[in-house]
Amino acid sequence: MNRKPLLNRMVLVSGIASLALLIGCEGRASAPSPGPRPAPTNPVPTIATISPNGAQAGGAPFTLTLIGTNFVSSSAVSFGGTAPSTKFVSATQMTAAIPADTISSAGSITVTVTSPTPGGGTSNSLNFTVTSGPNPIPAISVLEPGGALGGGPGLNLRVSGANFVASSVVRWNGNDLPTTVVDSSTAEAQIPASDVAANGVASVTVVSPAPGGGSSSPAPFTIDGGESPQSIAVDAAGKFVYVADGSGDVSEYSVDATTGILTPIGRIAAGLSPRSIAIDPSGKFVYVADFGDNGDGEDVGDISMYSISPSSGALTSIGTISGVPVGGGLLGCPDLCAPTSVDVDPSGKFLYVANEGGPAPTLIPRWTVNSTGFLTFQGTFAGGGRAISLAIDPKGKFAYATDDSNSFPGEGNDVSMFTVNATTGALTFTGTIAAGTEPVSVAVDPSGKFVYAANSASNDISVYTINVTTGALTSAGTVAAGTRPISVAVDPTGKFTYVANSDSNDISIYAIDGTTGALMSVATVATELSPAAIAVHPSGKFVYVANSGSNSISMYSIDATTGALTLIGTTGT
Repeated sequence: MNRKPLLNRMVLVSGIASLALLIGCEGRASAPSPGPRPAPTNPVPTIATISPNGAQAGGAPFTLTLIGTNFVSSSAVSFGGTAPSTKFVSATQMTAAIPADTISSAGSITVTVTSPTPGGGTSNSLNFTVTSGPNPIPAISVLEPGGALGGGPGLNLRVSGANFVASSVVRWNGNDLPTTVVDSSTAEAQIPASDVAANGVASVTVVSPAPGGGSSSPAPFTIDGGESPQSIAVDAAGKFVYVADGSGDVSEYSVDATTGILTPIGRIAAGLSPRSIAIDPSGKFVYVADFGDNGDGEDVGDISMYSISPSSGALTSIGTISGVPVGGGLLGCPDLCAPTSVDVDPSGKFLYVANEGGPAPTLIPRWTVNSTGFLTFQGTFAGGGRAISLAIDPKGKFAYATDDSNSFPGEGNDVSMFTVNATTGALTFTGTIAAGTEPVSVAVDPSGKFVYAANSASNDISVYTINVTTGALTSAGTVAAGTRPISVAVDPTGKFTYVANSDSNDISIYAIDGTTGALMSVATVATELSPAAIAVHPSGKFVYVANSGSNSISMYSIDATTGALTLIGTTGT
């Protein structure tokens, strides 16, 4: 039998089967895979308006805003053939930083926008007009900072105002300073340390050259030392320290993170008789309680509000919340009556003020804090007497206020207790507990388990435990302090407590029993004259004391094992 034809047929069938794999199930060949998609084509941009559309020859650098259509992230601005730094904002807006040398002479400058290939192209053009004529007379509105500490370091002065041109110069008592004109409303100048070495008031002006030009009105820059520091606070990051001075201002310092040494930054005005200072937990804002005693029986209290420069720590005023004259603080007070203590809750949403001048029972105002740091008044809350010092527990659940007004029948020598509404910040008074004689300062330990009150007349510290559910305090005894203890602070580890004694000019140092909260005396260390306030650095490495009698800040390092303090320096306020 001839098997060759059969074999040929089998080979043919196998070939046909292989070919079928290349054929679609409906008899069509499979399509090849698509290639890469072409890049999108950029549209041609258009310009509708530019702002500003003109400037004076010799003017300061500025930002040009372009409004139009079809802008893309790679679009570029042409300004008279130059390529300024460009920022894409959206498909309808761009900005360009125009340097001063491109508007040095009068004329018309062509402005266009170009988008790259694929597609793209150059927009229509608009004209920017540079006019000749006299330079305007400059004007100063704000100096930042507004003052400095005598004997402090040199500093950068930021001058805000109007009508600055590229050749404007900042003058200090008639002498030119190295000046950078940022734009038509901002200039910066370098002030050497020699210019702030002695106390006094410097005259700051901005001068523009001819044609036209001239000098602004002078702005005063105060160089002095703050007097009678009353309160001290360290920001949560440990970068800056602020001191409320009884002379009516706030002294600003930067902190060396390694050594703890303070360097003066500057000063800024506060209200009348500042008594207490607090920093919000975000480190963006500072608040000062101004007692307002003007010496004629009218207690006109207010709260000074500031924003913090995150780079330099310098403060900028964002306004004042003012109280109402109340005839010595005894005739009734709707909001602020001789405020003596201010504190911000841990969430940064609420601010509380203790009023010494409020009618009995005391009124403790509450404000909400918005994103700009500005306060909105919400209400007042009665306690057990005239509040002197106020503290919020670390979880924001409870508040405690001391009352030392024992010259008034039925008042004084106790601590008022409040619960805090987490949503509204409202306080609910839950009662009082006895303290020593004239309690003037209160602090809560970082665990939220213990409260300490400094009693200035009985020269001791009252110790309390906190019911973590209700916030109620239970006395855990007292411990002797120095003469006239006036300020108490607990270190962030909860291991040590520090008390500033005003009349014995020293600090009492205690170790804390972590179970009972009891204080065990470790040592005392000398301060300068009349220490008024004490604060512990958030790292737990340093302690700062404001000395009201010697107008200074004492700086100490902390022994992490014993809590003992070692003096590392002093600086003026």
